Amino acid sequence: VKLTESGGGSVQAGGSLRLSCVVSQWRFPPPCMGWFRQAPGKEREGVATINSGGSTSYADSVKGRFTISKANAENTLYLQMDSLKPEDTAVYYCAAAFGRGWEDYCPSARPHQYHYWGQGTQVTVSS
Repeated sequence: VKLTESGGGSVQAGGSLRLSCVVSQWRFPPPCMGWFRQAPGKEREGVATINSGGSTSYADSVKGRFTISKANAENTLYLQMDSLKPEDTAVYYCAAAFGRGWEDYCPSARPHQYHYWGQGTQVTVSS
C-alpha cells in the first residue's frame, strides 16, 4: 500500500487549501483513513478521520473549518481546509488502517496504530 499526499502550500490566514491523498497498490478503500499533522517541536496529532462507511470525526481545533471526504472510485482521500489560522501550520500526513473492526475503531485510533503513512505535505499559514 502506498499513500501519496499533495496540495500543501503557503496561504494567508483566512485562506483555504485542499489536500489530497491517493491510495495505490491496494484495490479496495481502507476501513479507516485519517489526516494528521505535526508542527515543529510538537507531537503528531489527529486532525480528522473517515471510515469506509463515510462516518467522520474531527479534532476540536478544526471543527467547522476542515472537511474530510473520500472518492472511493479514485481511492483518494481529501481534506478541505478553510478559514486557516497560523496555528494550522504543520506537515500534514494521511494514514490508513486495515483489519477487522477498524471501521468502528476509526475515530478512537491513535497515530501509532495506523499501518501506512504518506510522506507528508507542508502547510504554512501566515498572519
